[in-house]
Amino acid sequence: MTTTLDPRRRRGDYGIDGDFSVIPARWQAVIIAAIVATLIALTVRNIATGAFIGAVVTGLLTLGLVLFVGSYLYTTRVGKFEVWARILNDFRLRGDEQVLDLGCGRGALLLMAAELLPRGRPVGIDLWHADQTGNSPDATRRNAEREGVADRVEVETGDITQLPFADNTFDLIISNLVLHNIPSAAGRRAAIDEAVRVLSPGGRLAIADLWATNRHRARLHELGLTDVRRRNLGWRMWWGGPWFPTRLVTATKSAMPVTN
Repeated sequence: MTTTLDPRRRRGDYGIDGDFSVIPARWQAVIIAAIVATLIALTVRNIATGAFIGAVVTGLLTLGLVLFVGSYLYTTRVGKFEVWARILNDFRLRGDEQVLDLGCGRGALLLMAAELLPRGRPVGIDLWHADQTGNSPDATRRNAEREGVADRVEVETGDITQLPFADNTFDLIISNLVLHNIPSAAGRRAAIDEAVRVLSPGGRLAIADLWATNRHRARLHELGLTDVRRRNLGWRMWWGGPWFPTRLVTATKSAMPVTN
């Protein structure tokens, strides 16, 4: 019987995506709330004093900021789960595959994949930087317990540009909003190369990110992968609006040897 993911049945605590290494998430929320309150006060004052053009400007700024924050929170708390549940369901996994999640964080993708692998091996790897609230191996393992998949999930600490796995190990490699955190183009290219190296012949790859996805697609073509595609994942994965979309690159590794 084929398992189908239901994105509404998440039991884990996956935090909020974002960079909180400099300013903690709580303080970022306080700052945004203060800006919104200030804009609302200015709008009210402009209306009271008859400065209607100013009221329109501050009102539009308030609305834009509220919509930006609302879109961001929807994506990080709901949208990404809906989108990735559909992506993973479409792979129609048998249930015995080996799957690698590059930059697994608190396990949002990894643990969804684990639900589809009752006889498989889901592996997550990360450096555990503070790009999510409370990002750590222990947080991932706690979420695995809550989702009921702790018995088959493996969590590794490592660099995705130098993966600690043998060639041709994994049937599927997934990643969400990770490669853009690598500061150099050479590093991002190395991550793509490593993903292809550990991917089994006939295996599939799905990488979602905010930028450089055209370069990822081009490199996968260079490495000889087939059915290489790139698409916009739509409004459910807008990070504040259509100007910050997420794009997905997918490909299949040929059974022929990969050459550089």
